[in-house]
Amino acid sequence: MSREHERREAEHRSETDAGVNRRRFLALTGTTAGALTVGTQPATATAQEVTDVAGFSCDHPHFTCGREVTAADGMVSTVDPIAGGVAARVLREGGNAIDAAIALQYTLNVTQPHGSGIGGGGFMVVYDAESDSVEAINSRERASQGATPEMFLDDDGNELPFGEAIQTGEAMGVPGTLKGLETARERYGSRSRQRLIEPAIKLARDGFTVDWFLAEQIAANTEKFNEAALETFSDESGALYTTGDTMTNSDLAETFERIKRDGAEAFYEGAIGEDLAAEIQRHAREPERAVDEADLAQYDVTIDEPIRTKWYDVELVGQPLPSSGPTVVSMILKLLEFLEIDTYERRSPEMYHLLAEAIIVAWGDRMEHMGDPEFVDVPIDSLLSDAYLQERADLIELGQSVLTEGCFGGGEPHRISTDGQTTHFSVVDRWGNAVSYTSTIEQFMGSGKMVPGRGFMINNELTDFDRTPGGPNEPEPWKRPMSSMSPMMVLRDGVPEFTAGSPGGWRIITSTMQAILFRYVYGLEPLAAITEPSIYTHYCGGISWDAGVPEEARQTTAEWGQEWDATPSTLGNVQVIDIGTDALTGAADPNRDGQAVGLERAGGPGRH
Repeated sequence: MSREHERREAEHRSETDAGVNRRRFLALTGTTAGALTVGTQPATATAQEVTDVAGFSCDHPHFTCGREVTAADGMVSTVDPIAGGVAARVLREGGNAIDAAIALQYTLNVTQPHGSGIGGGGFMVVYDAESDSVEAINSRERASQGATPEMFLDDDGNELPFGEAIQTGEAMGVPGTLKGLETARERYGSRSRQRLIEPAIKLARDGFTVDWFLAEQIAANTEKFNEAALETFSDESGALYTTGDTMTNSDLAETFERIKRDGAEAFYEGAIGEDLAAEIQRHAREPERAVDEADLAQYDVTIDEPIRTKWYDVELVGQPLPSSGPTVVSMILKLLEFLEIDTYERRSPEMYHLLAEAIIVAWGDRMEHMGDPEFVDVPIDSLLSDAYLQERADLIELGQSVLTEGCFGGGEPHRISTDGQTTHFSVVDRWGNAVSYTSTIEQFMGSGKMVPGRGFMINNELTDFDRTPGGPNEPEPWKRPMSSMSPMMVLRDGVPEFTAGSPGGWRIITSTMQAILFRYVYGLEPLAAITEPSIYTHYCGGISWDAGVPEEARQTTAEWGQEWDATPSTLGNVQVIDIGTDALTGAADPNRDGQAVGLERAGGPGRH
């Protein structure tokens, strides 16, 4: 593998520093195109200093906080400083990485309700140091047992407009997050549910400081809110919460109190589930196709063997289907290995061209073959085989594009939806346990519908199915829609060395992949790897790009057949942890309020 740390670090240090500073400046001033639609900090925003977590402070000698930090005894990297503080406290008290991740996710339901929560689902990749094993806890939402391939078509057989479809009861899948958290705790946790959910209860009841991004999402999504959501996201005077306000959610506090006492059964088989099913049915065009109480009662997570792909001298490990993310990430990185990407300079026209072409080719395979493996016979072993990927790499050449007419692989896109949102975070503890976890309610604020009296948003995850019937990702009864979430670990000699993931809909795949690429092939340190200017494309072409992609590279590759957006975007929100022998380095993408928090135990031994 071409890491060449000493030469590259000397050669690129000034360029890298300038790139990081420029991207951060653009983020902080809001001058990046699409700033308010994809989550770039406005000019008035700064990294959030308020954590609202009792017993936690970045000034405490046991903790170190920042965009990139190094510590010996534990690390958390997340978009939300409040949730990061909760997780860091769990680590300090002796909890393991799984305990901290569970507490963090409960807290996100309170402080980041626009991105994830118990009304949604996700994928948790867990490395257990004691057994030296990796498994994936799959809490993806399912369609109802009455779902049909045509349920997102109107009376004339045309696709419902996306903005309309996401608000229908048919779009709301059976949530899996809570069952996933409880399953992880029972398999790997060392702390009680009562301890891990209590910080979220306290924050919901007593209040927390609204950050700029939550305020932005409240204001941007009011037109799809139901009455319960509008009431929850408004203060006592009826005004929507804004940046710096103290927000409470007493309904969610009570919901969590019931879960604290009775576990997941309170949600899937009790009064909470009854209210959830009733709200879903209320918004259904045809209630028999939407989730009901029987669907909730039958839901369970699956424990999956992760996909594993050898890449240079490491192993890429992640959630398998129905999340296409880690598979496509691995395909792209393997294609780039066969294309000898390490022989081309970072930010060169050749690098960006090969990168775009590899994404297009791998994405064509995604759209052609991938879906829920319980319903679709997906040739994963063949798709990830060296022989097949070498054939695909042979299609790619400098000076021309694989795209000729239409989309790669033929046909037209079923739906180009790149703006679905999630949250990703990683946790590593002093014993070497590691969690890479991506969770979601799909669009920001999900369906826009909150369960009345319960305080949590309902997902619109089933619009991740293709709305036009036919193909491996069409809706079917009890099927899970294909996802792009990409919780990843990079292992060396069987032990995690790097974790990565991102929100961003379809852009998750390319954002996560490039963080790994820039870390390993180009030898960048964690923060530099996630702030290095990246690109996004898919099987139909057209390149979105971060500010910092050189004009020369865009002009040259345009002559070779690439089509670039006229202005830059902000792509992804990557969170990573680099796991060294003696220290952990966490990095959080600066285009939101992300923060890494490291733990140093005073007077104690280091990692072991």
